[in-house]
Amino acid sequence: MVTLETPDTIRISPSSAHALVQTILFLYGVPSDRAALVADALVLADLRGVDSHGINRLPSYVSRIQAGVLEVNPALEIENKTPVMALLDAENTFGFVAGSLAIDKGIEMASTYGLGVVAVKHSNHYGMASTYLIRAVRQGYAALAFTNASRSMPPWGGKEPLFGTSPFAVGLPGGKRGDFILDMSPSVAARGKIRKAARRGEEIPEGYALDENGRPTTNAEAALRGVVLPIGGPKGSGLAMMMDIFGGLLTGAAFKGDVVDMNKNMNAAQNVGHWFLVFRPELFLDNLEEY
Repeated sequence: MVTLETPDTIRISPSSAHALVQTILFLYGVPSDRAALVADALVLADLRGVDSHGINRLPSYVSRIQAGVLEVNPALEIENKTPVMALLDAENTFGFVAGSLAIDKGIEMASTYGLGVVAVKHSNHYGMASTYLIRAVRQGYAALAFTNASRSMPPWGGKEPLFGTSPFAVGLPGGKRGDFILDMSPSVAARGKIRKAARRGEEIPEGYALDENGRPTTNAEAALRGVVLPIGGPKGSGLAMMMDIFGGLLTGAAFKGDVVDMNKNMNAAQNVGHWFLVFRPELFLDNLEEY
């Protein structure tokens, strides 16, 4: 008898991974064009080595669709507030879709006026923030992308969670020398990395998190029941507060700890907020060649 062993790792092409995600979402009622935006973001995250925000997150999105707390195809309209400022009510659809539409609107405004700011409310987790920066940078624009998230990090010196691990993200085109993309969590480690360690039964480094009793831990499961720690102490805490103000308070989304945890609460919409700024980076210089 021949015994067939299943390899630990099965390698597939990016295009196959994209098609798989798009097909699964289509089967759950997501229109093909919107499913493609989600697939773009998840596969891009994996390709950039940010697998904590890659296609392994797909089951959680599907679970929220099944629970009726994630809308697959709402009508979306962007409301122009001024020629360079706009607001998108995401109507509880995918953060990937809302984020892509918002950054594209920012690019459109910046192409005419040099600058575009778009806020998003009633959204969901939008994955890797670099996704939206890259979308702008590839067209020659600089961009900032802010979002808030469910509570998982305490203010500096505390042990009760209040802020999310909301990434600070900025990108600028660099031409032949390469683009500049900064996408960083205000915590020592993103919560997704701790979930990854928990799935694999691995320990996490010291300094990542506290357990539910406020004690330092290297146990990933205990860390998920507790809180992550801010990077640089009060500096990371300040960045997290800034993300919550821009992503939540200024957009009309949830803030101050009221964003729903997508993995723990399957009965309510997340109401995440995003905030994007897009601009032409060469306008302050004498010519494009100088930039």
